[in-house]
Amino acid sequence: MFPFSDEELIIPVKMAIDKVRPMLLRDGGDITILGIKNAKVYVRLEGHCRGCSSSHLTLKNGILHQLQIDIHPEIGVIEVKPQENWQEIAQGS
Repeated sequence: MFPFSDEELIIPVKMAIDKVRPMLLRDGGDITILGIKNAKVYVRLEGHCRGCSSSHLTLKNGILHQLQIDIHPEIGVIEVKPQENWQEIAQGS
């Protein structure tokens, strides 16, 4: 069982993502946190990061890695495309 509630994760998730944000901004991109459910962080990549062929590496090696280091190894991150609703995706998980 994951040791933190979704509400407890909000501030630490924001802090961890803010560590990665400068890398995204440098490449003309950004990230938006859409929500957290069941220890999964739902995000939308913005700017040049949206649709980039390396976005899966950014999520895994940048964002997820930072979240796992700062918060917990079992936390997850899920990219939500612009046309998708994160809450609908979270219900299906």
